[in-house]
Amino acid sequence: MVFGPFLTDGYTVIVPDIEGQRADFGAGPEYGMNTLDSIRAALSDKSTLKLPGNAKVAMLGYSGGALATEWAAELAPTYAPDLNQRLIGAAMGGLLVHPAHNLHYVDGSLGWAGVMLMAFVGISRAFNVDFTPYLNANGVQLFNNMKTKSITDVLGHYPGLTWKKLAKPQYPTPESIPLYVDCVNKLIMGTGGHPDNATKPTKPEMPLFIGQAAHGEIEGTPASKEYGPGDGVMIAGDVRTLALSYCERGNKTIWYEEYPDLSHIPASVFPWLPRSIAWINDRFAGERPPQNCSEIKKGNKLDPIKSGHGGILTARSR
Repeated sequence: MVFGPFLTDGYTVIVPDIEGQRADFGAGPEYGMNTLDSIRAALSDKSTLKLPGNAKVAMLGYSGGALATEWAAELAPTYAPDLNQRLIGAAMGGLLVHPAHNLHYVDGSLGWAGVMLMAFVGISRAFNVDFTPYLNANGVQLFNNMKTKSITDVLGHYPGLTWKKLAKPQYPTPESIPLYVDCVNKLIMGTGGHPDNATKPTKPEMPLFIGQAAHGEIEGTPASKEYGPGDGVMIAGDVRTLALSYCERGNKTIWYEEYPDLSHIPASVFPWLPRSIAWINDRFAGERPPQNCSEIKKGNKLDPIKSGHGGILTARSR
């Protein structure tokens, strides 16, 4: 359904293994580099694909795919300058902008709570660290079970799961684990993978189409008192801030849409997908990219988190 229209129109479609062979779930910079490496490999293939030397590339991704798409767009100027000039646009929806925020947002939720564990497994693999010393017996068992799970095995399978049910009492919030803080701050979109870049952040140089739903109650996740509404797993205020920050840094080809009546899964099918496909077709046709920077409302701060016991616990946590 996603690739059909492009294949029908004669495009070459690249589907990268964004998580890598270790399945480093949620490791955004790695997703981005894997994506850029896959594009580079396809363009270099002279035996099968034989793409023209001036071939242009657009990227498309939702949810986990958006994690790869945004990070690829963000890292392209520095990690793959040879590709950057050939990237004509990136369409993404349902973005994991600030993972530490999302961990609190899904805490205790009905459908997405298990993502907390998937994130910790992915971070531990990506950074080669061990979080099990901070978990209680239940947390260790679930953590080990999660190592072989996919997102389909998690969504809706851990209703009401909270951080307190996973961690030892001396670690009342994820922020009370300095190792976690150090790792997760490297995963904030807009920083190029390094929290020290907060004062000199990177930005994609290509046009972006960004869509984000904001009615997560449909999927069992109430709006956060701290971060506002999301789509059930991603936070709309974080995504708005990311989009607006790129506008403010000089990229005036940003188009942002918010879907206030939809949640994560329905929004991916309609309206995001057909609108993204149309937007990408316009980029290949050479149409001038639309932008609505002046209409994007302010969102949440995306500052790196600090170590301590004062992390936010949602009203659902118990």
